[in-house]
Amino acid sequence: MKIAIINGVNLDHIGTREVNIYGSVSFEDYLVDLRKDFPNVEIEYYQSNNITSLVEAIYRFSNCDGIILNPGAFTHTSIILADAIAAIKTRVIEVHITNLFGREMYRRHSMTASKCAGFISGFGLDGYRLAISHFLL
Repeated sequence: MKIAIINGVNLDHIGTREVNIYGSVSFEDYLVDLRKDFPNVEIEYYQSNNITSLVEAIYRFSNCDGIILNPGAFTHTSIILADAIAAIKTRVIEVHITNLFGREMYRRHSMTASKCAGFISGFGLDGYRLAISHFLL
């Protein structure tokens, strides 16, 4: 099984950015553990702060068995990402490290979630583990 994780804007600073909200573990360190926990899953990883690059990554990884997408703040603004998700046949699970519904009002709406197979929010980095587990069902 091949699963792609696509992280969006500012997620390259996990581990140092607002550690009281996002934790102190970098995504790269977490990814090492994730790959150890799922040795039979090929996990591709891509991160960009550029919306066009994220759209291109969605298309590039559309041959995978699943995509885990954390658009970051693009979640709340990007019809472009929603259209890219809708254009592919690959199932996409949207993941957020924090509970969006416990944060600011503007973070409580996702432009992309309705195009995804599922939505995981508020379980920290373990949301990615939950999404991979779902794809393995």
